[in-house]
Amino acid sequence: MKFRISVFATFCLSLLCIASAEDYEGLAGKGYRWVTVNGPYACTTEQKVRRITNRTDATELQMVEDIEAYYLIPGTIVRVVQSDPATGMSEIQLGGITRLLWTYTKFLGARPMQDTYGVIETPKNCDKSQSHGATGEPAKSRMQPPARGFTRANLDGIIDGTLPSQRTNR
Repeated sequence: MKFRISVFATFCLSLLCIASAEDYEGLAGKGYRWVTVNGPYACTTEQKVRRITNRTDATELQMVEDIEAYYLIPGTIVRVVQSDPATGMSEIQLGGITRLLWTYTKFLGARPMQDTYGVIETPKNCDKSQSHGATGEPAKSRMQPPARGFTRANLDGIIDGTLPSQRTNR
């Protein structure tokens, strides 16, 4: 009985691997690529990509602070919108960023690779803000708004150990 279960499990896993490999090839055929570099190598224009790749620390800092350069993280999935073979660059759509960015095509790979969490990203399991609805509007982000700072009432509760609803007006 145990032998049958192990054979069946091996068979199911092999089918899963084959199905996912075909899925990745299909994604690459649809223009999806996986980032292979780590650094601020995506920019809003081709000229800025050239500038950031021939950078000094001061240039990098200034471009990141001015939101002219975006960090690419290995394993992140992107969709290639267009490629420019003459410059070796591609215009990409990156999840969570509404504007299109440029980067060198050599920084993108058609073969899937694991992200920093050990997961191979696909359009289905990555940040939903990358996918657009029928209206072309970006999907709403799953991020929560930042927590508010301490108020005087919260600080009083921390000091005396009570909740706001337990306090009497002073």
